[in-house]
Amino acid sequence: MKTAEIAQRYLTFFEKNDHLIVPSASLVSDDPTLLFTVAGMVPMIPYLTGVVPAPHPRIADVQKCIRTNDIEEVGRTARHGTFFQMLGNWSFGDYFKEGAIRYAWELLTSSEADGGLGFDEKDLWVTVYETDDEAEAIWRDIIGLKPERIQRLGRADNYWNTGQPGPGGPDSEIFFDRGPAYGQDGGPAVDDNRFLEIWNLVFMQDFIENIRGKTEFDIVGELPQKNIDTGMGLERVAFLKQGVENMYESDQVRPVLDRAIEISGRPYGEVHEDDVRFRVVADHVRSSLMLLSDGVRPSNEGRGYILRRLMRRTVRSMRLLGVDVPTFPELFSTSRDAMKIAYPVLETDWTALSTAAFAEEETFLRTLAQGSTILDLALDETKKSGQATLAGSEAFLLHDTYGFPIDLTLEVAEEQGLSVDRAAFDALMQEQRIRAKEDARSRKRQLADVSVYRDLRAEGETVFSGYDELETESRVLGLLVDGAPVSSATEGQIAEVVLAETTLYAESGGQVADKGTITGPGFVLDVIDVQRPVPGLVSHTVDVRQGTVSVDAVATTVVDAANRRAARQAHSATHLVHAALRDTLGPTATQAGSLNRAGYMRFDFNWSQALSPETRTEIEDIANRAVQDGLEVTTRVVSLDEAKAAGAMALFGEKYGDVVRMVDIGGPWSRELCAGTHVRTSSEIGIISLVGESSVGASNRRVEALVGADAFRELAAERALVSQLTASLKTPREQLVDKVTDLAAQLKTAEKRIAQFESAQRADRAPGIAKEARAAGAFQLAAHDLGSVESADEVRDVATAVRDVLGAAPAVVAVSGLANGRAIVVVATTEAARGAGVKAGVLAKLAAGVLGGGGGGRDDIAQGGGTDVSALPAAFGAIEQELQRA
Repeated sequence: MKTAEIAQRYLTFFEKNDHLIVPSASLVSDDPTLLFTVAGMVPMIPYLTGVVPAPHPRIADVQKCIRTNDIEEVGRTARHGTFFQMLGNWSFGDYFKEGAIRYAWELLTSSEADGGLGFDEKDLWVTVYETDDEAEAIWRDIIGLKPERIQRLGRADNYWNTGQPGPGGPDSEIFFDRGPAYGQDGGPAVDDNRFLEIWNLVFMQDFIENIRGKTEFDIVGELPQKNIDTGMGLERVAFLKQGVENMYESDQVRPVLDRAIEISGRPYGEVHEDDVRFRVVADHVRSSLMLLSDGVRPSNEGRGYILRRLMRRTVRSMRLLGVDVPTFPELFSTSRDAMKIAYPVLETDWTALSTAAFAEEETFLRTLAQGSTILDLALDETKKSGQATLAGSEAFLLHDTYGFPIDLTLEVAEEQGLSVDRAAFDALMQEQRIRAKEDARSRKRQLADVSVYRDLRAEGETVFSGYDELETESRVLGLLVDGAPVSSATEGQIAEVVLAETTLYAESGGQVADKGTITGPGFVLDVIDVQRPVPGLVSHTVDVRQGTVSVDAVATTVVDAANRRAARQAHSATHLVHAALRDTLGPTATQAGSLNRAGYMRFDFNWSQALSPETRTEIEDIANRAVQDGLEVTTRVVSLDEAKAAGAMALFGEKYGDVVRMVDIGGPWSRELCAGTHVRTSSEIGIISLVGESSVGASNRRVEALVGADAFRELAAERALVSQLTASLKTPREQLVDKVTDLAAQLKTAEKRIAQFESAQRADRAPGIAKEARAAGAFQLAAHDLGSVESADEVRDVATAVRDVLGAAPAVVAVSGLANGRAIVVVATTEAARGAGVKAGVLAKLAAGVLGGGGGGRDDIAQGGGTDVSALPAAFGAIEQELQRA
């Protein structure tokens, strides 16, 4: 039974049982404390907690999930995957334990001919919470499961909670017995490899507080509404129904594994570590493709970093399988073909997705080449210094700065007969993890518990009337100070205000929040920010400037008209630039993020090459012609299907319901789904001036523009600058570029002549310094202090010039200088000296140690330095003593 068929059977079954079927939410979670949707229940949290009313008392879905906390286990077990799909059915105050158990058992054990999954009852076991007599009785007396196949387990296994104060409850898990070949008998309490969990039924009935750990918390009461939250792993059911060993060999994953086998030429099923690598490739390619399809792009932070890590682990695994050439074009297209039945977007958006994937692979292959060069140099220096271990700091630098994998560093070092100080590397990695976790905790502490909005949201959605007016009278529904509900807020306090209606725009769709005030009898509030903490609710963060504001008070929202007008200009300009980009570059230049505020806009788009000045000018011209044409801007509220049929562009990062707002500029010339505020005609924008274009990733570019009055002021400033230059250089404007270019060339020529003159001067000093050479054992030593110098290059030039004068003699040159308060020493050796075993790098390091610093380099020339300038005579003396011992 194919994976897609299992999912369809699941949805069909629950649809027949009065469940509303909802599409999967994005892998990019709405929860600000999560990077991704890590579990099937994440999108349902607002309904489960009662913050937002559920659209139907019964829901079923197939939810896409990404979880990377067990990434090192991928490929090593039958069930660990970074991307997985969770089948879920939900009851919000409707059916409870008996209903959930009946539905699960019926679907699992009904024959395939009757639409079920066809599992044999004798292969199924269940666990229940240790005190849940009710659930055990349902399984035993109503379902008819034999008592010996019902096991009771404790909080660690059969109690669910979010890890935060709030809802929780016992659960009942259903397991499939894979048979004696997979482990010992005795049920899931004995062996969770043989007995594989496939479905978890959570009976959300308790309110918990004082959480001290996974199993340490207090159940303080019952929830007013009991809910059902179930999750069945689609991949687990698929590999069981398909009779294969693990999820990597199921129909949506195995094709990539097979393609990797073909590319590498290595067998599957013979070498354990190779098998793990094949499975890592199959898993990570699919996960990366699904993240790309939800708008994530590789980067060095946040979600983009996770995606980059998955993609680079794939490249690394293929390298360990003996493949050094690009493989993403074949692997990703294979994954697309395996997944497109379930997710058609993979085919429709293939050009943009593949462009991002292929660019990332090319970038990392270059990184590996660069890192290999740096590693080779570090290993060479380690061997030359007589050490057998590469410093952990060197390995960490390669990993942290260049993205060079530690396992590759270990492998290359071993090939050259060296080890790596893994303990030091791991310590540095742990320090980095601690910093990252602390940063994450810091961000999380700044977030209010969204449950405080439950009662406010229960009164209905906040009405936004700001499209048509800038001022409206409303009522204060609630107040929060420091994240806690209060009855009033007084002068000088920072508070959150929730109103029944507002004209102030909440930040979304790339448009920043409105500025303005909220006034009422005896109070004035300055608006700092406007956000939507939960769907449908608008919260205003305010500074209480005057008086006291209380719950139920009459309040009037007043939008800063000038700021709103400039914000409208910028947002409409963003749409025009998007259209101009697609007109110039083609339909693959799709949006990957935006920001617009009064007078400014930036727009990120999928593109892998820098824009030429001519292309930038063309984009700017197209957008400004649209401004000049005075195109009508219209908005319509339509169904999502109608908007898609009309060709409306969806914006990155936005979540859409069944009804959407569609913004047209010039009819279909620019048509996007957008909740932002806009001008009435394009001519109101005034002017768009592109001021920047840059890279924000391997396959993403960013354009920035000033809009309206800000653009005019920027252009006026540039005009004034040009006027000053033409007057100063006495050159007509049209000849200014040539004049500046000519002056720059003259300056470069002059600098070159000066450098040549200074070099000749330094060379002239060489014979005199060479004459100062004295015997040091079997060698001649020419040691000289230049005093203050501009840079180390000056010291190096003199040292090499003196060495040239000394010629064939076995001689060593040591020249010092003082630059920026630091002593510099350069050591140069003649060929005869090197033939006698003298190495410049060793002597430079020795001298630098005396100066309180470090140094080293090649055998023929090396450099060191330190801060103890007074120790220069001693540094020269140390070199002389070393030569006398040689």
